[in-house]
Amino acid sequence: MTTTRRGLRHGLVTTLMALLLGAAHLAWGQPAQPQQSTPACPAPEDVTPQHLYGTWEAEVKLGDSPPEQIRVLFTKHPELAGSVSGTLERAGTRALIAGDVDHGDFTLEESLDGQRINATWLGQVEPNSCGKEITGTWTQENDNTSARSFVLRKQAGWQ
Repeated sequence: MTTTRRGLRHGLVTTLMALLLGAAHLAWGQPAQPQQSTPACPAPEDVTPQHLYGTWEAEVKLGDSPPEQIRVLFTKHPELAGSVSGTLERAGTRALIAGDVDHGDFTLEESLDGQRINATWLGQVEPNSCGKEITGTWTQENDNTSARSFVLRKQAGWQ
């Protein structure tokens, strides 16, 4: 009986080795298939706060004046699930930000001191942008005449 088991085991090992070598030969003989590393392009209503994480560039414009360039960093909000927080930098000034995106609607509050809201960003995720472009209106708090259009564009890199 020992000989039979040993023979069966040897046959099984031989069969497995042949299968593995055959599979390896097939894999080596053909070009590797590219793995899909890019997630599906979300529709505006499917964009979540996680899609916002990373670095963005903003252009804020009033009338015919040249746009103001602003760098924005969105991270996970430490206290509010489903929200983002982070910082923005414009002309050497840094502000704290907190906001969210819900069914394509984007809301962001900007604060210079971390206590009071200095400006509000209200916008929409652009269709066909894969969640990487948001347009809307930036308004300075307590000054409705300061409304300016903005475009936020996600930058390549950490996403």
